Amino acid sequence: MALKFFDKLSQNFIELLNDKNDYNVIIEIENNEKSFTAHSNILKYRSSYFRRELENNVKTITEYIYDVIVNLENVETIFIFDLMLAANEFELEELTNKLETHLVDTKASWLKSYLSLVYRTIFSKNNFKKLENFCNDFIIKYGAESLKTSNYLKVKIWDYVIKWGISQNSTLPNNLDEWTQENFLTLKTTLQQCLPYIRYFHLSVDEVLDSIKPYKKILDELLWDEINQHLLSPERPVKLIILPARIVLATSYKIPPRVEEPKESFSTIISDEQAAEISTWIDRKTTIYSSWYKERVWG
Repeated sequence: MALKFFDKLSQNFIELLNDKNDYNVIIEIENNEKSFTAHSNILKYRSSYFRRELENNVKTITEYIYDVIVNLENVETIFIFDLMLAANEFELEELTNKLETHLVDTKASWLKSYLSLVYRTIFSKNNFKKLENFCNDFIIKYGAESLKTSNYLKVKIWDYVIKWGISQNSTLPNNLDEWTQENFLTLKTTLQQCLPYIRYFHLSVDEVLDSIKPYKKILDELLWDEINQHLLSPERPVKLIILPARIVLATSYKIPPRVEEPKESFSTIISDEQAAEISTWIDRKTTIYSSWYKERVWG
């Protein structure tokens, strides 16, 4: 006859879980607002997910620490990307930089295909300048196509425009709380040809509060007042022209080319080519405009 003590063993495991002085894993959820301590051996043997996640990256990082060698042969690119993030969390700067450079130099096709994932991840950490530049350059050059391939359509146009404007001015502080009046003026000057074409009056209250308000200093005072008035009283007429909601045309539709005389550059801030790319991006077209004034349907 075998005596079983599973109840006592289960109680011991609960006590071990609640012991905040003995653990080797921290699980963070909800944007790091909550965390739980645990033990890697128990997680690995109780869950195949934890066994896979803990063994893959941690094993590779441990080999790097002891052997100064990281073997990237026959591994998927997503593993390299996750390994870079893990190395950054472990504050292994040399390994992080090497992996970031490897991705940019040899995995450009994968980065373009998963632009949404890469963009969201690296911009929340501010430690991956090469990948930031890669994403910014790709979005500016292939705006509409990058939105399509990366399934990034849900991101507001305003957010794209702001990120593009900031990327053009390397002197702007990373922390918005540290911005001076001059910093906002710099961004406003950079975006002066883009701001009039944002559909401010089609945004929700949450979108205005979360995305527009932090940068309200780049807007004209009258425009900001009208936006607030429209949110409080949508039926009350505003003094400014309200652009209609955008209509996304079928991708097979092509606007017939027009023959026009060449025009002088409309801006000293951005080139006609950049204006055409931004117009394509804003209108969510799959084919880049050859000229901002020839092919864009205004309004």
